[in-house]
Amino acid sequence: MEIEHLPGAALGSLLDGPRARGAFLMRAVLRPPWCVAVRDEAPLTVISVVRGSACVHPQGAGGVEPLTAGELALVRGPAPYTVADDPATEPQATIRPGGCSVAADGTDLCEEMDLGVRTWGNTPDGDGPTVLLIGTYRLRGDLTGRLRDALPRVLPLRRHAFDSPLPALLDAEIRRDAPGQEVVLDRLLDLLVIEALRTWYASPGADAPPGAHAHSDPAVARALRLLHDHPAHPWTVAGLAAKAGVSRAALARRFTALVGEPPMTYLTGRRLGMAADLLREPDATLDSVARRVGYGSGFALSTAFKRERGVRPSEHRAQGLSPTEGVPPGPHAVSGSLRVS
Repeated sequence: MEIEHLPGAALGSLLDGPRARGAFLMRAVLRPPWCVAVRDEAPLTVISVVRGSACVHPQGAGGVEPLTAGELALVRGPAPYTVADDPATEPQATIRPGGCSVAADGTDLCEEMDLGVRTWGNTPDGDGPTVLLIGTYRLRGDLTGRLRDALPRVLPLRRHAFDSPLPALLDAEIRRDAPGQEVVLDRLLDLLVIEALRTWYASPGADAPPGAHAHSDPAVARALRLLHDHPAHPWTVAGLAAKAGVSRAALARRFTALVGEPPMTYLTGRRLGMAADLLREPDATLDSVARRVGYGSGFALSTAFKRERGVRPSEHRAQGLSPTEGVPPGPHAVSGSLRVS
């Protein structure tokens, strides 16, 4: 049964979700006092502190999370939050959906604080005591629902626990202006999120989501690997149970308890997540995608996609071509987000 490979497969299936496309990435250089109110409704943002410190305060969800150099936080949207030098600092800028920002008096702040390639701040000389790396997933479809639902509002990772070269690599790459750089940054953001989640799941006392410990049951882990590796197969609970060496009732009960949802519900999510990725390929047709993910026709896939995700495949494809949901990426969409007085 290759039990030695199953723990990685179970955790891998849970983390098989971050797929940034046209993510918003920037390097913020700041001098206090500064405070930004984030109202962009983005599903997930990564804040990594390169130098200095910052405080993240999710609105209506507990206390302030302080961060110092070498630490980072994952902030789950779409609820608003603030990022500041000090919890007492009043917001001086508000980021709206689409990335545009305004000052406290409503003044448009676009284009005012451009400090170079993907670098903004309130420091005219381009230097400051605080440097943050910020990466934001713009579309809900870039993250699986299971992954979003598993995360707390703010997940901080401290220096003693998170030892990764990825923030330093992102810091170097975020300022490069080279062909295909957006794709490089998207993948680095995905890797950083996955590494942060792996660290969280492995930490003592972590409130890991359902599925993180599915490998503790060999039958469930085996079923997960089969669903993950062969999602287009016409699986039934009985067929999975036979492969896993347990009864149908036992697999259904144990799978639901450990993963958080029944096997066929998990399979539907897996198939539609794959379809969401494939639909963004320029030459993909609905029928070809349906066959690759286990649906008998494009109509069947479209029906399931609409029922589970609330949009038709064509609407999802259109969203993928416009990462900011109508606001084209570029300095006008983000340059004012760090303008503080």
